[in-house]
Amino acid sequence: MRALGPVLAVLVVIALLASSAMYTVDQRQNAIVFQLGEAREIVKEPGLHFKWPLLQNVRLFDMRILTFDDAEPLRFITSEKKPLLVDSFVKWRIIDVRQYYVSVQGDEFRAATRIKQTISDGLQAEFGRRNLHDVVSGQRDDIMAEVRTKAGVDLKRIGVEIVDVRLKRVDLPQEVSESVFGRMQAERKRIANEQRSTGAAEAERIRADADRQREIILAEAYRDAQRIKGEGDARSTTVYANAFSQNPEFYSFYRSMEAYRSTFRGRDLMLLEPSSDFLRYLRDPQGRAGPQRK
Repeated sequence: MRALGPVLAVLVVIALLASSAMYTVDQRQNAIVFQLGEAREIVKEPGLHFKWPLLQNVRLFDMRILTFDDAEPLRFITSEKKPLLVDSFVKWRIIDVRQYYVSVQGDEFRAATRIKQTISDGLQAEFGRRNLHDVVSGQRDDIMAEVRTKAGVDLKRIGVEIVDVRLKRVDLPQEVSESVFGRMQAERKRIANEQRSTGAAEAERIRADADRQREIILAEAYRDAQRIKGEGDARSTTVYANAFSQNPEFYSFYRSMEAYRSTFRGRDLMLLEPSSDFLRYLRDPQGRAGPQRK
């Protein structure tokens, strides 16, 4: 029984040494094997691996695509000296584990800081040579492509590959937005006033032209009416003249009857000379003149 204790202790030590001699690399990871603080081996194959216990230690690195998304938007200046607030994110991954460890000691926070600085410099360079319209809507794809290319070249020096750079939001600062909106509103009011002035002038021109045409139409209509009336009166006179020439006595009798109707209509009392020529058809149906008074 006394010999069993040392045996168990030896077995425990052996088990601990064996477990410390084994490590596992996931298919999404790479590993660096350090020996006395010096990087001796890069392990890329997934599975179970072995190392010297106590002499060697292993550090694992995630090789998947990572995202850097700064919580605070960055402030940039356009070529027009207008400030912008830009919210962006970066997709990146480790492509050289050894270089990554040498450059940033394998610290993801330090790598993110370096990525932020590089992307910020690239965006400032691109925004600095473009105006507000190009940045907001015209050339956003070009800006992202240029920044991705330049940042990719720089960050390869630390063993990092830039997969993508995206602009989520590009806004004006609050104080600038109010100024821009005020200018836009004033410009729209100016355009609206110009349109109203142009419309009012056009309306006056149309009304004046309509009034002129109305006067012309009325004058031409009055002229034509007078001409037609004159022609009608002339034809009427001709008809009357022809009728009178065909039977002067009947025409004289008819005109006298018309004169009696219009004269006596609505009158209860009239004083007339009995021998008046006006009453000759009342004295004699033949219309002969009566005896002359002496």
